[in-house]
Amino acid sequence: MSLTIRLTGTGGAQLVPVFGCDCPACRRARVDEAHRRRPCSAVVKFNNAVTLLDAGLPDLMTQWPAGSFQQFLLTHYHMDHVQGLFPLRWGVGEPIAVYGPPDEQGCDDLFKHPGLLDFSHTVEPFVRFELQGLRVTPLPLNHSRLTFGYLLESAHSRVAWLSDTAALPEKTLKFLLNNQPQLIIIDCSHEPRPQPPRNHCDLNTVRAINHIIGCPRVILTHISHRFDAWMMENALPAGFEAGFDGMEIALD
Repeated sequence: MSLTIRLTGTGGAQLVPVFGCDCPACRRARVDEAHRRRPCSAVVKFNNAVTLLDAGLPDLMTQWPAGSFQQFLLTHYHMDHVQGLFPLRWGVGEPIAVYGPPDEQGCDDLFKHPGLLDFSHTVEPFVRFELQGLRVTPLPLNHSRLTFGYLLESAHSRVAWLSDTAALPEKTLKFLLNNQPQLIIIDCSHEPRPQPPRNHCDLNTVRAINHIIGCPRVILTHISHRFDAWMMENALPAGFEAGFDGMEIALD
């Protein structure tokens, strides 16, 4: 069995480079596409099944034509995580399952006019389900609206996707401590700050989280241009690495 995760976007809603910004990170990203960051998202491949984790890429339909994936797995309904669904919903063909938190509001008119998207697959905290044999457990996160991370498990691997979040709720932290992941992919929008930020993690917060969990490998995502600029001058701690768009992680 094979489990791979490809990071298709590692930025926040602001993206990198940021419109109008002349900081070192934005200047670098304008001249070198390898340093650009698109909306935070990933592709999860388990054997022959493909799950799109969040749907914030505006050109999602171009990247993933009909029949090339099985379902969407959404963390929450902020625009930078679902904007790719708006044109896709008006397509033709078989319904596409959308798994995600039980957010009654959704985003704009997605629920009112879902088109071929099937939003009936709401998931519940800590209630495990399966996607073509991949075990998935929703994990509540701390964000400005209802948001779930996910523990993804195969026979030999366990990965925690934790974005968007500001620190972790106590129950989620305890769950991860009791179900040790080999890899954590986590929201780290900000450079180290004196006070924890709201809605997203800074590096100090992520370090404190992993001090408790003890995961051997932590990949940072949802990275801002200010954090990129900080990393141009500072090294990350051992066991931590900055994700990048296109990064491929093979687990089995």
